[in-house]
Amino acid sequence: MSEIALVDRVICAAARAWENDGEVLATGIGLVPRLAASLCMKSLNPDLMMTDSEAWIVGEPVPVGPRGDYKIKRETWMGFSRIFDNVWGGKRHAMVGPVQVDRFGQGNISMVGSDYARPKSMMLGVRGFPGNSINHANSFFVPNHSPKVFVAGEVDAVGSVGYNPARLAKGWTLEETTDIRFIFTNLCVMDFGGPGYQARLLSLHPGVSVEQVQQATGFPLHIPESVGVTPDPTPEQLALLAQLDPHNLRSTAMGA
Repeated sequence: MSEIALVDRVICAAARAWENDGEVLATGIGLVPRLAASLCMKSLNPDLMMTDSEAWIVGEPVPVGPRGDYKIKRETWMGFSRIFDNVWGGKRHAMVGPVQVDRFGQGNISMVGSDYARPKSMMLGVRGFPGNSINHANSFFVPNHSPKVFVAGEVDAVGSVGYNPARLAKGWTLEETTDIRFIFTNLCVMDFGGPGYQARLLSLHPGVSVEQVQQATGFPLHIPESVGVTPDPTPEQLALLAQLDPHNLRSTAMGA
């Protein structure tokens, strides 16, 4: 078993989600996705755009947590109107954290339970999921890979577009509506590159088996003949992570 922290491995793997995107707006929802996007901008794709989480594009990712004497390097205004220009024009790639994901890649951040009028748990509502998911690329981060997240059947409340032909609007194709790039979890890395957009296993984290991932997933996965191991972070990546997260807030993000 590798001594590298699981969260560091996942962040470094997730940074590659934006590697070949060029000049798009990266939005990481939550600590791990934000650090992954920041790491990508610092090491893999310097053309990547990020905001200060308010109204400015920044010249370099803003460290998380208390910043002391650090001065944010703001470059140009990026208010909501320009954000939406990027969203509607397909020039954003977000990494989000659904509460549930189904075999179609449809995400749920709204509620859990079979009765929408009387849910077991109520969360955020759909928020920007419907419009965002149909307009630009998305990837998912799931800190606890289990059948409660990767559900059998459809998610309890469909909040984002997936590869479900039954829900396809008239006149559209799946290629036009849906672009889900990757799923990063505490067990593995996946995408929807299997036959018929089936979820496909790309790599396993050290010590994790194919059987363990399938048992933790409520729908069948496409398992290639050869499944690699998620790479170790490089010393350079770990040094950048220390700069981006100087207080090591990520240490509690996945119980690692």
